[in-house]
Amino acid sequence: MSLSLIGIILGLVLLMILAYRGYSIIWVAPVCAVVVAVFSGYAILDAYIGDYMKGMADYVFQWFPAFFLGAVYGKVMDLTGSARSLADALVKLIGSRFAVAAVVIPCLLMTYGGISLFVVVFVIYPMGYSIYRAADLPRTLLPGAIATGAFGITMTSVPGTPQIQNMIPTDYYPTDAMAAPLLSIVACVVMLVPAYLYLEWRVRQARRKGLHFVPDPKHTEVDHSEKNLPSWHWITGLIPLVVVVLMLNLFPRLLLHYTGIELASNYAIVVALVCGIVASCLLNLNQAKTLLPAINEGANGSMGAIMNTACAVGFGSVVKVVPGFGTLTNLALNMPGSILFSEAVAVNLLAGATGSASGGMSIALSALGPKYAEMAAGNTDLLQALHRIASISSGGLDTLPHNGAVLTLLAVSNCTHKESYIDICITTCIIPLVSSLALALVWGLFI
Repeated sequence: MSLSLIGIILGLVLLMILAYRGYSIIWVAPVCAVVVAVFSGYAILDAYIGDYMKGMADYVFQWFPAFFLGAVYGKVMDLTGSARSLADALVKLIGSRFAVAAVVIPCLLMTYGGISLFVVVFVIYPMGYSIYRAADLPRTLLPGAIATGAFGITMTSVPGTPQIQNMIPTDYYPTDAMAAPLLSIVACVVMLVPAYLYLEWRVRQARRKGLHFVPDPKHTEVDHSEKNLPSWHWITGLIPLVVVVLMLNLFPRLLLHYTGIELASNYAIVVALVCGIVASCLLNLNQAKTLLPAINEGANGSMGAIMNTACAVGFGSVVKVVPGFGTLTNLALNMPGSILFSEAVAVNLLAGATGSASGGMSIALSALGPKYAEMAAGNTDLLQALHRIASISSGGLDTLPHNGAVLTLLAVSNCTHKESYIDICITTCIIPLVSSLALALVWGLFI
């Protein structure tokens, strides 16, 4: 094993350990990149100022509009009460008897519509808290249900979502948000069904043990009642979701058909999110005083999200230029099975190392995507499958204990890793990991 390859492994391990301990990836990533550079005999300043900063800056340049508008859209939906009204309406429809479904379904719907999973966590937790209290279920089971809905299939597998995990592959393959619909449906089934059955089994297990709901002393419910929201206010949550999905997937096709203008995927998501924001604002004009603070909070919040991901990408940019990366690339490209399996392994590993689905996928595809695209040239079905497998694989090992969304969810729910992480791990890490690798192997046989 070359010294450069050892440096890459040490850098990745150090990145995971420091991130797990709660240190900011904004300074951890460049330090770990320096470790990689030193072991590879690469000039430290060239590695940091050159490769690291360029990789980070390029990512921000390309994806900041999506992060920014997505965060603003989520905050407008949140602070106007639209997202909460939609969630409450679904709860009334489903009922607390089906506590798991009453939490998972609103999460799925909101994340599919493009709302940030961080926003969904904050919006859904108070509602889920009330549901689990009414059902007399242990509160420690709630994070697993939220994670299944918010961190799972609608971020990666369901076609048509404007989530960044579904859009990044379009920069490397000639695809769009609806890529590989059949593979997507199969992936949704093989991931969601086992996850849901597991959560229901955990509920039955808790009831057999005689476990009950224990209040969270730190929990204070957010109340929108002072806004005197009408009973039909849930429509203001549904319509923007529909607008975003339709504008992302239908508008570019209509534009190309009637004008011959092809709208790039990163342009399409900007148009879709702007339309979603405008729709939400128009539907909530009676809350005009809320709209500007919501936009402001969303804008500020977007910086942390994109910087964390961009720093992970910067680390990957240094890894790509050292000699040891050639060895890793050859190992990935020569994995048994098709290039789909190779891609699934590469994306899973890098998403796990960085603790970021979008960051890990961006690193993997920036290094290997052009080679995969070249190998699949002329095979539309394979290119579509490469898009979907990359997206699905990003949602596996990313939810290791050091993942930012996991840490946020546990902090919001006031639960420890010991109490609740096992459910998060099984439903959003182990099941997607096994599913992505299995689907990549099997699907590769038919393309």
